Amino acid sequence: MTSPTGEVTITISSATTRGVGPTVDPIYHSATRGVPCWARNHRGDVRELPMSRWIGGPDSADHDRLADEHVLWHCSPRPTLDLGCGPGRFTASLQQRGSAALGVDTSRAAVELTRARGGTAIHADLFGQLPAAGCWDQILLTDGNIGIGGDPVRTLGRASELLSPGGIVIVEIDPPTSAIGHELLRWETEHYVGPWFSWSRVNATVLDDIARAAGFCVASVSDIQARVIAVLQCLAR
Repeated sequence: MTSPTGEVTITISSATTRGVGPTVDPIYHSATRGVPCWARNHRGDVRELPMSRWIGGPDSADHDRLADEHVLWHCSPRPTLDLGCGPGRFTASLQQRGSAALGVDTSRAAVELTRARGGTAIHADLFGQLPAAGCWDQILLTDGNIGIGGDPVRTLGRASELLSPGGIVIVEIDPPTSAIGHELLRWETEHYVGPWFSWSRVNATVLDDIARAAGFCVASVSDIQARVIAVLQCLAR
């Protein structure tokens, strides 16, 4: 809740601290209708949610298509797990190219949007039981999803459990000038306010330490017009 003085008062249950859950479904439905959506953190800072980029398609900006292609270029035809797939632009694109891919999201609306565009997706928590654990050649944590749950080391550690030997994780992190660290977020529109959930913002200045703490090394970092894509190689297990 926001008080008349502008201060944000937060009440959090354990169900809202792990990631974006099904109660953000109205946000996704609003976004497909072109309704503005934004995120507010526990300090009251507001930033626009790039829903048009997340949805993707022919209306995407040229630099976003270029960055997305860079992600896809790193994916072999071998199986890819898209964690926090959202509306499924990567999952669907990989399958359209003949590659095996599975999207995972805690939002039922996101899963429905992924399936509607031809991608395979399941409604699940990435920290819960997932199919083919230890057999995925690539894992995607795009659109800042390394921050899911508010603990990037834990999130990458989970990715390591899901990867096959020699697998990679492709992450998208914030630009170098962005604030970093843990925050509590909620998604909002003019007519809807979602629940608070834990998140972390990561940029290249801290990525190496986070990766090593989770058993990875940073193989490459590419800055594509303020979208920063990094490839993490799992260290010997």
